[in-house]
Amino acid sequence: MSQSGRKNSSAELTVGQMAARAGIAVSALHYYEAEGLIRSTRTPAGHRRYDRRELHRVAVIRIAQSLGLSLAEIRAMLDQVPQGRAVGRADWQAASEVWRAALEDRIARLVRLRDQLDHCIGCGCLSLESCPLGNAGDRLASEGSV
Repeated sequence: MSQSGRKNSSAELTVGQMAARAGIAVSALHYYEAEGLIRSTRTPAGHRRYDRRELHRVAVIRIAQSLGLSLAEIRAMLDQVPQGRAVGRADWQAASEVWRAALEDRIARLVRLRDQLDHCIGCGCLSLESCPLGNAGDRLASEGSV
């Protein structure tokens, strides 16, 4: 126990330690916490302490952001992951189901882009009426161009 009576656990990280281990700025941790994506406890002096398991959540956030997922999408998934206890593989698998449909849709759109991009660049028309990439599903195409 520390002098404050608080358990001095190696499972807890200061904000600086957490930022260094996660490879992000302290301000990013504060932002993620303000957005409800991670959480900390406070010492009697008001200093943040992060459970070491929050590193997993930060890693998931960073990966999800690199894939273009919004904070709302990330939050929806992380809301399914228990906090305050060890999180196992089954917990993460169950939570990842939240993203499955969105990722499948994104993959399908990227495949369409990949498969049609060479045609669109090659044709050079930039047609607002017929371009399947730039104007997919345009309901007003029959009314002419702008």
